Amino acid sequence: MSRPLDMTLPPDLSRKTGTGPVLSRVPRWRPALPPCNHACPAGEDIQAWLSLAQSGQFEAAWRRLIEVNPLPAVHGRVCYHPCERACNRAEVDEAVSIHAIERFLGDEALRLGWLPAPPPAPTGKRVLVVGAGPSGLSCAWHLNRLGHSVEIREAGPRPGGMLRFGIPAYRLPRAVLDGEVARMLAAGVQLTLNHKVEDVLAEWREGGFDAVFMAIGAHLAKRVDIPAREAGRILDAVSFLQQASLAQEQGLQPPVLGRRVAIYGGGNTAMDAARTARRLGAEEAMIIYRRDRDHMPAHDFEAIEAEEEGITINWLRSIRQFDSDRLEVEVMTLDEQGQPQPTGRVETLEADALILALGQEVDLSVLKSVPGVRLSGEVVQVGENLMTDLPGLFAGGDMVPSERTVTVATGHGKKAARHIDAWLRGERYCKPPSFPLVGTASLQLWFQTWAPASDQSVLAPASRHGFSEIVCGLDANEARYEASRCYSCGNCFECDGCFASCPEQAIEKLGAGLGYRVDPARCSGCSACHDQCPCNAIEMEEAK
Repeated sequence: MSRPLDMTLPPDLSRKTGTGPVLSRVPRWRPALPPCNHACPAGEDIQAWLSLAQSGQFEAAWRRLIEVNPLPAVHGRVCYHPCERACNRAEVDEAVSIHAIERFLGDEALRLGWLPAPPPAPTGKRVLVVGAGPSGLSCAWHLNRLGHSVEIREAGPRPGGMLRFGIPAYRLPRAVLDGEVARMLAAGVQLTLNHKVEDVLAEWREGGFDAVFMAIGAHLAKRVDIPAREAGRILDAVSFLQQASLAQEQGLQPPVLGRRVAIYGGGNTAMDAARTARRLGAEEAMIIYRRDRDHMPAHDFEAIEAEEEGITINWLRSIRQFDSDRLEVEVMTLDEQGQPQPTGRVETLEADALILALGQEVDLSVLKSVPGVRLSGEVVQVGENLMTDLPGLFAGGDMVPSERTVTVATGHGKKAARHIDAWLRGERYCKPPSFPLVGTASLQLWFQTWAPASDQSVLAPASRHGFSEIVCGLDANEARYEASRCYSCGNCFECDGCFASCPEQAIEKLGAGLGYRVDPARCSGCSACHDQCPCNAIEMEEAK
């Protein structure tokens, strides 16, 4: 059954409009919260920079973007874009490809050499950031934007944390990561590499810092005991991906795997490890996971792309034993709660190496001797302001209880910077109240459209042999088209629908970007403007 194209609702004559000899209601344009903004863990004002991109103001859109997220070219590639899952447009045709536009803006900034505005006058305060992963980089950037002096101390040889050592180059080219980090350093953020912080209190005191933000990533692989009659080559996925990244960047010998490689796990890291193994020369790479596709932690597109590259996924299998060239696995079944249960049936698979991708943990040993800091299992306990029980010591990213994603970590960095700034000034940061959330039912769309997304295209499996990027970006025309698909949910985009629908000519246009004004001497309170507003940016309020 086809849907009607015209979605304009007829007037509801049973409802009292408020018209009469005395004006009782007038329209008011007010901002509301789009679902994309609400769903973004980094807190981006997505709708604002989409509007600028739609009009071709790409540099202005980028500047609006980096007010919140300093790594748009990175996030446009590696974020799993929960904003798009929340997009109201998905209820009509397809969600706006927000991540593709974000990547375009980030790439344009790198290509054209756009630079951020200089930071404000120095405050005289110094902050130490431990860890140069997404959370640490984000915190340092925002503190720099607030006028504070920031130094990042990183244990590794290159910045980026899991961005560099956990995400393969075919998903995140190192030149892109290096370019965005270099821009942050040029803006005034200091970075010290190959410096592992062993004594936080000593470095805090001796460095003359006023506060510390701990942003150590989850670089320790979880282990599992697997019996072996003859020692087989067993690696953990984190170390394997790190070695592969360093080998590619520095021209070193990559990890030796053999012809057949097995990867144990069902997360995104397992998919990356399998695809990396193929690129390093393994003739066969297979994933072994104890549950089924519906219960895997990896995103579905990750498994689809892995299978397209020839990766075999053995669902409902658990490893019992590994010898030098073969695996003994047990077939599993799922109970009513979706938990794997053994069946007693055993199979044998051939493998020269086994990579364990069973999750990661944070090395919290650096905080165990710090008085007043509470550790709970794998994480640090912090308050709402991300400060530990030791005043001035903050923590975020993988170190605190939260979802472990790049975008969540970036959001933690921004949040921590705001609270650190307030703490340094002897104040307390209070997040401004949110506007009302605008769902699909709140929109009053005029037409049923079909304008499919201009998403980034993935290269054919046959061309995915090396570590070159496998996803193509948008060009300027595609980016403008894609941005124009945004409904501007809850916020006026000056479509002039209210101006045209007013029967009393009571609405005056103030000019581009300035909105509208109502003449109360003409307005009858009929709410025609409100009833037709496609993005629900108008509400009727009592006349004063």
